[in-house]
Amino acid sequence: MRVIVTMQRPSHVHFYRHAIEAMEADGHDIHVFARDAEVTIHLLESYGIDHGVLVDAPPSGRSLRKLATMQATYESKLLLRAREIQPDVITAIGGVAASHVAKLVGARSIVFTDTEHATMSNRLVTPFADAIWTPDCFHEDLGQKHVRYPGYHELAYLHPERFTPDPDALSTADADSERPLVVLRLTDWDALHDIGAAGFDDATDVVERLEGSGAQVRITSEVPLPDELTNRQVSIPPEEIHDLLAHASLYLGEGATMAAESAVLGTPSLYVNTLRMGYTDELEARYELLYNFQGAFRHEHAVRTAETLLDDEGENDWAARRERLLADKTDTTDVILDAIGIGDGSSAESKPTTVTAP
Repeated sequence: MRVIVTMQRPSHVHFYRHAIEAMEADGHDIHVFARDAEVTIHLLESYGIDHGVLVDAPPSGRSLRKLATMQATYESKLLLRAREIQPDVITAIGGVAASHVAKLVGARSIVFTDTEHATMSNRLVTPFADAIWTPDCFHEDLGQKHVRYPGYHELAYLHPERFTPDPDALSTADADSERPLVVLRLTDWDALHDIGAAGFDDATDVVERLEGSGAQVRITSEVPLPDELTNRQVSIPPEEIHDLLAHASLYLGEGATMAAESAVLGTPSLYVNTLRMGYTDELEARYELLYNFQGAFRHEHAVRTAETLLDDEGENDWAARRERLLADKTDTTDVILDAIGIGDGSSAESKPTTVTAP
């Protein structure tokens, strides 16, 4: 098969990389195209994934006009490449360009999403995609093309069959193994579906209070930090952040993807963002690995909860909670291969597929 994979964010590289490796090992012809956003290109290069760059880094700000121009450029360049390649399948997360271009070149489009509030993207994809795959906890109904699977995006690369944490992660991040470690994530709110969302009131207050509780804080941030926090910014390569999350005492942050990554690794996760998704709700309600903080007092509530968890002295068995999750969920790389039509079809058959009610 000839397969085009498109990527627009760093998390998309993690999501697809094991599937790309498996498809190439089986002799399929894989073409990867990306947008130069954040550390997407760095990750592709670090994992040795051959790729082409369709557009440069996205424009700053949230102007719909800027975003529309960038999307049109991205789609037109993808169309030119797809006409040369004549793929059997085009796949993507979000999948606006993938679904549109696939129709024009006679390919199947396989789209993955886990973000209910990406309403514009979902509306632009649904009429064109051949299949839209979501976790079974996804709140919305996307119609007849909607396929639910028992898993999360993050289990495509953090399932224990795919990932073993580096035991030296703490020393690489210059962290003391004898002290609790908090990974703090700050976002830039530039994505279209982030408009109107909010997280912490004051990052400095978060750090001061956590350190006052005896913890050490390492920050990963999409925005410039205040001078007083720059020495806490984590200095490890982006591809090693999951090793650090696996060894952290807890995660506290505005980023939903990293919140889910921490949760599936068994690290208690505190998600501070006015936006909610089916997977953050399920990780809290069903597996008690994640805490959601969305209200007007989310900052204060989250910091107090973090202080309490740092003081729990082993009262919560996070490893047992993770084992319950892994017993219910599948390796999402197998789902990707099944969706494209290359897998053995076992990923959906081996796990329950009960839909979680909104």
